[in-house]
Formats: sequence, structure tokens, C-alpha cells
Amino acid sequence: MGKFNNANEIPEKQRIKPTKLPMTTGKLEVTIKINELPNDVQTNKDNSKIFQLDCDGRIVEVTVKPKMWKKLEDAAANYPLWVAAIGGKMGESTSNGFVLSEPNIQVFEKKSKEPKPEALQ
Repeated sequence: MGKFNNANEIPEKQRIKPTKLPMTTGKLEVTIKINELPNDVQTNKDNSKIFQLDCDGRIVEVTVKPKMWKKLEDAAANYPLWVAAIGGKMGESTSNGFVLSEPNIQVFEKKSKEPKPEALQ
């Protein structure tokens, strides 16, 4: 529970003052980065892949079409080091996380860092 139990206990300087102006709208998008193929992947009747990711204790359920899943498989097969950015919107809440809606995947090859040459003596 928070430090204050009701709005009257919050110091005046910290209260958000109501405004009559229209609120600015924003778009909430989520990006999850992974560097290995998800395990425990299920296939549904549409041949889409369903998997879950543990993101700092929140479980995110992702369903991707076969073409997007292939991007991940190709990265795992062809790149020694890679990272995938899985983006989308926060969908339906679950008991321990949420469903990622409208997912998209971008895969990048990571180059290994070469050791710096020693200083000439």
C-alpha cells in the first residue's frame, strides 16, 4: 500500500490539479527484447505460434503468425549472436501479466566486440 491512504493526506504540492483542458492522448506501446528462441512454444489451429515471456516477473503471452516466427528461427540458425525486438500493444490483462496484442518482430544480428589492441609500448 502507498504512503498515503487518501487524497487529503497528500501534500498540496504533490497533488495533480484537475484541468478543464482536453487531456493529451498518447499511444502505449511495449517493446520486449530477447536473444534466444522462446521455449515451450505451442501451435494453434491457424499454425500461429504461442509462447510466454517472463519480463521482470510479468508474464507476457505472445501469439505470432508463422512468417514472424520464422524470423526468430532464422536468426537462431544463422547468427551466433542476435537480438529480437518484439513490439506491440498491451492487450488483455492476465493474473500475472498481459497479452501482447498486434505483435511485430524485428531481428538484428549482434556483432561480437573485438578486444581492443593493447597500447604500444
